[in-house]
Amino acid sequence: MLSRLQVRNYILIDSLEIDFPEGLIIITGQTGAGKSILLGALSLVTGAKADASMVAEGADNCVVEAEFEMGAEDCNLRELLEENEVEWEDGHLVIRRVVNRSGRSRAFINDSPVPVQVLQDIASRLVDVHSQHQTLLLSDKQFQMDTLDHFAGNSQLCEQCADLWRRQVALKSELLSLEDRIARLAREKDYNEAQFRQLDAASLKDGELAELEEEQKQLANAEEIKTGLSAVEALFDSSFTDDRISLDYSLKEAVRHLSKVGRFVPSASELSERIESCRRELDDVLSEVSMLNSKVDMSEARLDEVEGRMSMIYGLFQKHGCTSEAELIALRDQLSEALFDSTRLEERRDEISGSLKSLAVELDEVAARLTVSRKEAAVRFADSIQESIRGLELPYAVFEVEILPAPLSVNGADMIQFRFSSTGRNAVDVAKCASGGEMSRIMLALKAMRARFTKMPTMIFDEIDTGVSGSVADKMGTMICSMGSYMQVFAITHLPQVAAKGSAHYLVSKDMDPAESKAVSTIKRLSDDQRVLELARMLSGSVLTDAAIANAESLLRN
Repeated sequence: MLSRLQVRNYILIDSLEIDFPEGLIIITGQTGAGKSILLGALSLVTGAKADASMVAEGADNCVVEAEFEMGAEDCNLRELLEENEVEWEDGHLVIRRVVNRSGRSRAFINDSPVPVQVLQDIASRLVDVHSQHQTLLLSDKQFQMDTLDHFAGNSQLCEQCADLWRRQVALKSELLSLEDRIARLAREKDYNEAQFRQLDAASLKDGELAELEEEQKQLANAEEIKTGLSAVEALFDSSFTDDRISLDYSLKEAVRHLSKVGRFVPSASELSERIESCRRELDDVLSEVSMLNSKVDMSEARLDEVEGRMSMIYGLFQKHGCTSEAELIALRDQLSEALFDSTRLEERRDEISGSLKSLAVELDEVAARLTVSRKEAAVRFADSIQESIRGLELPYAVFEVEILPAPLSVNGADMIQFRFSSTGRNAVDVAKCASGGEMSRIMLALKAMRARFTKMPTMIFDEIDTGVSGSVADKMGTMICSMGSYMQVFAITHLPQVAAKGSAHYLVSKDMDPAESKAVSTIKRLSDDQRVLELARMLSGSVLTDAAIANAESLLRN
């Protein structure tokens, strides 16, 4: 149940905090006093759309906070909270919605931030708000279907049917996609095979082109390279003529002379060792130069082979719009996978086709069970609603539930139609025949039934008694009051016959704030004496008469 509501800076409400008891709670007030504003604030914490117009003038944001007390036996709600990582706190739930000046909002449950969708899912298990225009739901086929299913106890079957339907839709969508891909691959098969064969035959290696370019450069300049390396070897050659002395001989001679001098000048010996070290290092250099010279390939055939390979790779780059061997290799692998995919996709297509056949059989069975259950419950349901409506001064009213075959859907293979006649003859679609007052009475009977079977803890009626008066209003009030015996019910009403039934009565009023020079809406719980005066006002208007007061006292006693 809703135990506390706190509102700050919401439209005309500056600040209010109010506690609510169990049972039937009446909310009244003059037209335009702010009853709809209060209902809007409560709707905000149940996940209604937020916008900047909700923030009071001059405020940075508005805050609506509702506190709910739930029984520990509500396992479904507890599981939903745990799924969304919200603490249970022994059935104590505080829902807060904050809307800033830009219109953006944030939602919290027990101080844990939650998306609005999660807020809506959780709030839908806590409170059902019936607005003034919700009688339009009577023409909503989904509402009619849900109402009958609640009465029949079909929730598990409905979930099973919906799950099977969603799985079927998902598999059909996947099957269409697969068939499209298979057809596309079939059209492209010859082209893809030719492309793949060319790339596969190329035996590409990542980084190969850089190696080929280096080798081509050496092969193209082999003669110049060999000449240079041979010249270096000649400088080291120990054989010499009168006009040329080798570098190796010169260094050896320098070592010999310095060694002799070293007997007299010690530092000369050190110089001799350094030259000898350089000579040995130059021997190593000569060895490597000779090795390079021996490896120089002057083969024209190899040059042609390398240049042909490079030309082939460059041609593949241009043909496929690639810039590296890695891209060509990736393209080759993609083509290979695409060619293999055709077989794999065909296998998956056959698998899905088999699954769809099994699902179709299972879905047909569940839909058939739903149809049987609905037909079995339809008469009892119609009798129950008809009895309630006749108790609201429509003694000849007929209410029927017609179950018609329909194409298989998420709801099964049925279409539900509520039929009504106030005279007892020629019942037709309820949306086409009922007057405003009749619609209100039918809707109240349906809501009362739904609340009992869905175990909704709190229900709010916003002028569900529109279009009725007198003894009919009194009987509607009695019905609403009976609902208050097993759940918390809020009734926003203009009818004193209904207002007199409540166990608690709250008055919404609008006054001018002299300090701020603006209108503000407030709500307060009425004492027994104040309640008499409010009922008298509802009976007689602004001028209270003794007769109106006596009538109000009589209504409260009864």
